[in-house]
Amino acid sequence: MSAIAGWVDFERDLVPEASTVRAMAAALAHRGPDGESDWIEGHAALAHRRLALLDPDHGRQPAVHATGSGPVAVLSLDGAITNHVELRRELAARGHRLTGHGDADVALHAYLEWGSDFVSRLEGLFALAVWDVRRQELLLARDRLGVKPLCYYLTSSGVLFGSEPKALLAHPAVEPVVDADGLRELFAHSRKPGTGVFQGMREVLPGHSMVVRRSGRGHRRYWSLPARPHTDTLEDTVATVRRLLADAVASHLRADVPVDAMLSGGIDSSALTALAAGTLRESGAGRLRTFSVNFAGYAENFEPHPTMRATPDAPYAELAARHIGTDHTEILLDTAALADPKTHAAALRSQDAPSPLGDMDVSLLLFFEALRSAGVTAVLSGETADEVFNGYFWAYDAQHSNSRTFPWVSFERGHDAAAGGLGCSLVDRGLRKELDFMDYADQHYRDALAEVPHAGGESPQERRAREVTYLALTRWAPTHLDRADRMSMAHGVQLRPPFCDRALVEYVYNVPAALKRVEGQEKSLLRAAVADLLPQPVLNRRKSAYPTTQDAAYGEFVRGRFAQLAADRGSPVAALLDAEATSAALAAAGAPKGAFAWVERASMEMVLQLDTWLAEYKVRLRL
Repeated sequence: MSAIAGWVDFERDLVPEASTVRAMAAALAHRGPDGESDWIEGHAALAHRRLALLDPDHGRQPAVHATGSGPVAVLSLDGAITNHVELRRELAARGHRLTGHGDADVALHAYLEWGSDFVSRLEGLFALAVWDVRRQELLLARDRLGVKPLCYYLTSSGVLFGSEPKALLAHPAVEPVVDADGLRELFAHSRKPGTGVFQGMREVLPGHSMVVRRSGRGHRRYWSLPARPHTDTLEDTVATVRRLLADAVASHLRADVPVDAMLSGGIDSSALTALAAGTLRESGAGRLRTFSVNFAGYAENFEPHPTMRATPDAPYAELAARHIGTDHTEILLDTAALADPKTHAAALRSQDAPSPLGDMDVSLLLFFEALRSAGVTAVLSGETADEVFNGYFWAYDAQHSNSRTFPWVSFERGHDAAAGGLGCSLVDRGLRKELDFMDYADQHYRDALAEVPHAGGESPQERRAREVTYLALTRWAPTHLDRADRMSMAHGVQLRPPFCDRALVEYVYNVPAALKRVEGQEKSLLRAAVADLLPQPVLNRRKSAYPTTQDAAYGEFVRGRFAQLAADRGSPVAALLDAEATSAALAAAGAPKGAFAWVERASMEMVLQLDTWLAEYKVRLRL
């Protein structure tokens, strides 16, 4: 843990190329501040940056297994194998002698025992690379939902790989070229699995492994969502969810350092916090530390949004922490911190691509910076609970859930500024027409829909509900998991999402929508499963999305920067701007308070980020 990079070239000896491989790993130093090492021999080079969460004294990577005749296999791992204790016990019974107690060593011996099928035995969050010296082949694999990122770039005689695109861009063979499809991905409402923004760059698909050998490459899907009839009663379903979630939380607490928790006061993070605190108390490990983010003056001046944010987080986070009994810290951010252009640039670099989310990205990045300063290296997060338990309003709003595109795309198209993709309204209309963002999203939807597994005997309503859940888990969740991983790992904090646990996801995926939303209450199944652990206001709190600042001063900051950029006809982004839309946006600068909607602001944020990205990454557009 927690960054991997490497190069396989079947036409050359890579020992003389050590400096290049180390430069690739150095680009990922933020993910692994606790050490660096590499293994280079013959046609393969694997490098690692370490975040020491397990076996700090003996967990160095890449892990190497050798016999008297030399190395047999080498493995580099990013993430956490949450069932490493059980696997170690099984492997020992099969005669394996494992040194230390790290999970990379366990994964390597699992490969030696079961070959490429070993991936299906791993639980948790992981991206890994195995070089088999005997077979002279590379195996890349990624966890089931794509919690941990892993990208690659095929060369004429091998492959480059790394945890983030910046590692590949550090190699002289990779140029920062973006073609039409790459630009479509930038503005997509949800990324296509396996695609990348930079030309030639791809991602290992979640739930897949990829083998690269001299004769070619092959992809293998080792996991997919199983469709099964659900026969449990509501009472049994609630009990099973409680047990599975408790098991998932306990497994995600496994580390040789404290694992803390993010606590917003919503049902997702509060459920995890309560279960984690109970597990720690039972083991005598002491009180759980929890952390939340807030903006100065936010709760006092909060204005609710009908679908996204019903209530501010701070009062509920405080109530949950007091009820559960955690050591709670609120990270308070002011508008000056949110408006710092340097932090906006850092948020861009953490994702290697521009984003329209603006202050949401910046606040998350600052939050993890504060966590690292507080000594946090691993933290529980409620990511993906909404996808698993149908928490998003568009999952049950017939106008969107029954549309002929992704439900969230249907919702976003209700805003003119997001009609072709969030943040694209200021992009040249001719270019938008040529790239056809809307058809790109709709074709992606049709392709995704064709994958959905179904159980026999489903009613049309049940069939559609399953489709919506599948789309959320495989097309909506990966985008947000990637963002959360990049922002947290930018400051060397590993985010652990128990709601992504395989057993929990598989079980709840097959629970009928009616049992997930009893009497119209969102995520009623999850609420029932933890009803005895939380105070009623927290237990019954309506969903409130990650906060975005409502301070008018931040909007003025965005508009001011955008006005300066629009006046600079020599800026890198100038050729991509639509003159009419830009003029209209600038004219709206004098509109009364409240008229500057978040969606319109997002378009300006995207243009500002595009300009920085084009300049810093020296991007060449090939449209």
